[in-house]
Amino acid sequence: AAAELVSQLGNNIEKACQVIFINSQIIAHELSELHITVDCMPVLDLATTVGHQVIGERAYGEVPARVAEFGRAACSGLLNGGVLPVIKHIPGHGRAASDSHVSLPFVQAKWEDLAQTDFLPFRALSDMPMAMTAHVVFTAIDPKRPATTSPLVVADVIRGEIGFEGLLMTDDICMSALEGSPIERAEAALAAGCDVVLHCNGQLNEMIEIADGVGAMAKLSWERAMRAAGYQDERVSPIDLAAAKQELARLLA
Repeated sequence: AAAELVSQLGNNIEKACQVIFINSQIIAHELSELHITVDCMPVLDLATTVGHQVIGERAYGEVPARVAEFGRAACSGLLNGGVLPVIKHIPGHGRAASDSHVSLPFVQAKWEDLAQTDFLPFRALSDMPMAMTAHVVFTAIDPKRPATTSPLVVADVIRGEIGFEGLLMTDDICMSALEGSPIERAEAALAAGCDVVLHCNGQLNEMIEIADGVGAMAKLSWERAMRAAGYQDERVSPIDLAAAKQELARLLA
């Protein structure tokens, strides 16, 4: 777990970044052997005292600058191994007091406070090729809709305040935080400005319904997907997996 790893390394930030990079590099090369080219990590949500443990140990910590630094190391390791990172859960899930797999969380914080904390790691990594939304309502921005289906959050926060210009995918639309049928959820997310819908329950009939209902990918979304693929191709380099694992073990000893 990210929190356990960071805790184990104490305040040695340089060493922590090195460990995170190598670990992500190993993950990427093992995924590449299976022809998997995208991994939905790292989590850039902040650890908070009010947040639900669904984020919990997946968070790198509570200090935005540190989270950004560790997240950058994870992204670099994945890209080095030929796998695209997906920063998540934009614009931030850390303050959510409930599990969005089960119910819809509400975050009451002011925009100004969020901009100085939760949004910062995402802004620092806004150059990454892909991001995943949070099924969280930010009442100061859009009190009626979660980020995934909110045109206000997507345009004003994710594309605006944070400055993310890459491919934006939803978190799993099968999660209980969202309302409506699968196709209604997909349509709402795409209408809000998401590029790709993530559907994870394995029900083929629902997948077919969504694919038939939403049609082909929008031109701008396709262009973002192509840019993401090019981002990956520029950064791949070979690795000696055995040596990398040995170095990781040494650093963690």
